[in-house]
Amino acid sequence: MKVIFMGTPDYAEAILKKLIDTVNIDVAAVYTQPDKPVGRKKVLTPPPVKTLAYENNIKVYQPSRLRDADTVKELLKIECDYIVVAAYGQILPREILDHAPCINLHASILPAYRGASPIQQTLLNDDKKTGVTAMMMEEGLDTGDIIKIQEIDVPENMIVGELFDALTKVASELTINVLENFEKCTPKKQDDTLASHCTKVTKKDGEVNFNDAKELYSKYRAYTPWPGVYLESGLKLKDIEFIEKSTLNNPGEILSVEKDSIIVGCAKGTIKINKVQPKSKKEMDVLSYINGKRLSLEDYLS
Repeated sequence: MKVIFMGTPDYAEAILKKLIDTVNIDVAAVYTQPDKPVGRKKVLTPPPVKTLAYENNIKVYQPSRLRDADTVKELLKIECDYIVVAAYGQILPREILDHAPCINLHASILPAYRGASPIQQTLLNDDKKTGVTAMMMEEGLDTGDIIKIQEIDVPENMIVGELFDALTKVASELTINVLENFEKCTPKKQDDTLASHCTKVTKKDGEVNFNDAKELYSKYRAYTPWPGVYLESGLKLKDIEFIEKSTLNNPGEILSVEKDSIIVGCAKGTIKINKVQPKSKKEMDVLSYINGKRLSLEDYLS
């Protein structure tokens, strides 16, 4: 079967790799976002999907707007049986949706967490289960009929990178399963009354305080390594652990100094901090930090 693939980040790259490695699938073309400047030097860098496609001699298209008439016309000339979409970053216009069955791999159990950051939202809400949904695409955002859902458990200390890797593996396998069994599938409509949405993560989302230990730790799980979690002062909390959520404390008070860490109170609950990174400085162990600041028991971290 011939497939047009649309995707951009690492999640999409893994799915594309699975498609390329599957004997009875021919990737006819790859669509991905334009190259973007990366890092302090703003080096123009191709998306992971583009690099993989080039390595396998697959034609790559990088339109700024998929909806442009010339872009649509060019795509419609490419013969395919399916269009597979994974974290592409653009809405498909009706003409493309009509060109072939369009299948999207979304990293949540839809209709929960429609939108740009479902993996982070899973961790922010401390969910015990998540999964990948294969769905038929339509013009709405993640609103299409569900083909199949593959669920996984979420361990309580798993952070976003680990969950990302686990869901990427699930999505890759689910993609092939759906394509090979598509004719046997009966897509089911989503229950819109159960829908929830999540937006793109911004740097500001990483700012935290010591009001709620469980909430702080959930943000740490969702936002490590980017944008990271940091206090209003700019101090980044680089390595932390959740202790408990029941005690009432003065927010930010150092309750205990241990061998390699400190215990800090939140208005509700406590956390352990192992490493921090002061603003514009390198990461360091937390004991070096508090010694440098001459902080000790009953002082406040800020």
